[in-house]
Amino acid sequence: MRNSWVLMVASVFLACASHQQSSALDEAQHATNLVTQPGEAIVAAPQPATQDPPLVLTGEAAEEFLKTAEVIAIEDTNTKGITNPKKVTLFDGKVTAKAVFKTVEEFYPKQKLTTGRTIFKLRDDYRHEIAAYELDNLLGLGIVPPTVERKIRGATGSLSLWVNGTMTEWHRKKVKKLTPPNAREWNDQMFTIRLFMQLTWDADYNNISNLLIDADWKIWKIDSSRAFQGTKKLRREGSLTRFSRPVLKALEDLTREEVDVTLGPWLAADQLKGLWARRTRILELAQERIEERGEAAVLYD
Repeated sequence: MRNSWVLMVASVFLACASHQQSSALDEAQHATNLVTQPGEAIVAAPQPATQDPPLVLTGEAAEEFLKTAEVIAIEDTNTKGITNPKKVTLFDGKVTAKAVFKTVEEFYPKQKLTTGRTIFKLRDDYRHEIAAYELDNLLGLGIVPPTVERKIRGATGSLSLWVNGTMTEWHRKKVKKLTPPNAREWNDQMFTIRLFMQLTWDADYNNISNLLIDADWKIWKIDSSRAFQGTKKLRREGSLTRFSRPVLKALEDLTREEVDVTLGPWLAADQLKGLWARRTRILELAQERIEERGEAAVLYD
């Protein structure tokens, strides 16, 4: 049992290879297909004898730690990801924790995705990692690990707190072949993940290695450097069929001023406009679904 858990933990950093050209990515399936169907076998995830919490720190404490803790080690991640993230070990005199450091700043006038789709003006930028965390905070989702901007050894990038004791969604589905013990809770989480990835227009929407699963079956969204493309349209409206009431309420309460002030340091003007347009369309789409199918079939708490 313990060896199985060690294997799962060792697979975590596969998730940082968001743009890898490996067979794992080629086999990754669209997030819309990840809901659990009735009648599937349920296999519980292995549980270690002892385990750290997924995040050693949260909120402002985590942000301060990431900004100020001493860097005591930097390692290559040994992935095939073109963003070349680094694994950083930090120590503040009391807490030792790992983080992911990413410095990518790339612009592609024209880029073909692994799905075969070609998109224009693709930005791949570490600032998007910070924007994803800040947006997560605005909506109260709690699915993106704490992330800040920091300069390390002369390079400026995003520094994201490591999520302990996880496996990638690709590893869960393709290698371990585990089924979540509570299908309803799992599906509800996945509906919110879908919404977030469409709200941010994540170009890596198909890559299930960018989802981490912890020992309690909570889903974490990492690697958003290719999110926040400037388009005003949702990526796949057909995949948004159910919505969390609290998330819709957070979207309704969100103001354009909050978005501009909070995300303005990390996103360009066209990205902010696109994000706001997608937010508005999601709210419209939710109402359309309710009118078509009724609240009970569309909304969940």
